Amino acid sequence: MIKQFLKDTDPELYNLIQQETQRQAEGLELIASENYASAAVREALGSVLTNKYSEGYPGKRYYAGNQIIDSVETLAIDRAKQLFQAEHVNVQPLSGGPANIAAYFALLEPGDTVMGLSLDQGGHLSHGHPLNFSGRLFQIVPYFVDKQTERIDMADVRRLARQTKPKMILAGFSAYSRNFDWPAFAEIAAEVGAITMADIAHIAGLIAGQQLDNPVPYFDVVTTTTHKTLRGPRGGLIMCKEQFAKAIDRAVFPGIQGGPHDHVTAAKAVAFGEALQPDFKQYAAQVIQNAKSLASALAEKGFRIVTGGTDNHLLLIDVFGSKKRTGKEAETILDQISLSTNKNMIPFDTRKPLDPSGIRLGTAAITTRGMNEPEMIKIAGWIDQALAVHDDTQALTALRLEVEELCRRFPIPGLNQ
Repeated sequence: MIKQFLKDTDPELYNLIQQETQRQAEGLELIASENYASAAVREALGSVLTNKYSEGYPGKRYYAGNQIIDSVETLAIDRAKQLFQAEHVNVQPLSGGPANIAAYFALLEPGDTVMGLSLDQGGHLSHGHPLNFSGRLFQIVPYFVDKQTERIDMADVRRLARQTKPKMILAGFSAYSRNFDWPAFAEIAAEVGAITMADIAHIAGLIAGQQLDNPVPYFDVVTTTTHKTLRGPRGGLIMCKEQFAKAIDRAVFPGIQGGPHDHVTAAKAVAFGEALQPDFKQYAAQVIQNAKSLASALAEKGFRIVTGGTDNHLLLIDVFGSKKRTGKEAETILDQISLSTNKNMIPFDTRKPLDPSGIRLGTAAITTRGMNEPEMIKIAGWIDQALAVHDDTQALTALRLEVEELCRRFPIPGLNQ
């Protein structure tokens, strides 16, 4: 019915949405930060809750008529607390970036020193990049991976912390395929008197599914997005110890945001409810198994996997060192056969960020479609073949048709609802 309304009132936009629906249905989403929200999540996003303004928090609103909105937000909070065993939860951040901004503003003053994983080694823009608010407002001390193992050098993290005495130590990533040692970070922070912040945007679903360790018991503040592996709507979430609750809430509203997006809050509640179901643990486990299988299959075909493998949903591939294709070239070639990936720097990359040596792959979305280890072997083969026949249009077309056939066998759940 909703589609019919849109088709009648704005056929131009309706057609664009139909085209994107077809693109998603006929291609494989291998971008590590993307996933498919359920039909229930999307239904909440399209609900009448989008009509309401509700500045403030449950029981303390600035507008009337928020009794039901209070119940919706409280439901989302309670489910998130149960999911992550958090003392305090704020579900209002509009996305991961705003969640991180709020956490910084709640815990720090401009000019304070923050330690974070360097962007070119797997960190995120909001962890201290010079062009980002974090790098412009705070003194950033980057930490790095070991050049040989390509894993975070915890001994060097300790050395830097002792040397610089940061106000906050941030543990999190955008492109790092190994587990974080949360207790070790917390121990180092305690030694130097630093606040701890974890950004689990990429792995929140794997933590919720009890497949990776949870930083919430160890860290003062934990931020995340609610999409990616958590499979909810585009949005953010902040969890913290009770002692930081008032500061976090004030930083979100009125600090950096006005009214929350209540339809998104409802969709978050749906996603948290889905993640609390037993089958979500199976999903999270399969995501990791698929990533390991994909990494192994690519390695057998001569690709160098950064760190030698993965513990989570993503992997970095050194395509320039392995196959003499730049990350930008690989992304473009694979897009021609309906495999969506993204170019990405690898640790100690000698190439530029817009045309780096690597690509980043993720298995969260294809696992949602029901794919398992046999499909990972197929995908690895297609990646290898596509890069080998990169200038053969006919060969690339044949590979794209094979990809589309696989997609028909594994439709996206709820896509036509």
